[in-house]
Amino acid sequence: MTNRIWEAQSRTDEGKGASRRLRHAGLVPAIIYGADKAPLSVTLNHNFLIHALDDDAVYNSPITIKGLAEEEVVVIKDLQRHPAKPQIMHVDLQRLDNARMIYKRIPLSFTGSDVAPGVKAGGVMTFFQVDVEVRCLPANLPSVIEVDVSKMDENTRIRLSDLVLPEGVQATALLHGNSDYDQAVAGLGKSKKR
Repeated sequence: MTNRIWEAQSRTDEGKGASRRLRHAGLVPAIIYGADKAPLSVTLNHNFLIHALDDDAVYNSPITIKGLAEEEVVVIKDLQRHPAKPQIMHVDLQRLDNARMIYKRIPLSFTGSDVAPGVKAGGVMTFFQVDVEVRCLPANLPSVIEVDVSKMDENTRIRLSDLVLPEGVQATALLHGNSDYDQAVAGLGKSKKR
């Protein structure tokens, strides 16, 4: 988990017209909310933001916001992009409180599919999920969850309960206490040659 530092400025102008003027000036309107504090409207530099978002890990890493009256530690909650242009329209940032659990979708990174015995026997690997929602304290937030599929044989599956999650991290679907929520993450079908 990496801590990033972003510069922001407070803003008082609200509404479509103000947001349009900010975007025209190369700024992105954003809001910081959560942790039982009042929401705070800010602006971020568009060029800086575009480059910062090139690193996929930034979506699930704590970000320190400087340049405000009080430093804020946040995580990206939502991001709105222009439908046709490479432009960020708005960013929602959630404050982190080290004493409170947060819920976040974390990407899955599958490794070993090329060496799995079932694939070598002609089976087809299918990935059913690309991310999984987890619950954890901010200090335990992973940027990615590794899933090793190198030992999968034909006609087998890896389920949520099979994932090796970092300490203090729980898959929210499994918190329901019902095996119906233990969804398949990856599966390896039988070879059609037989």
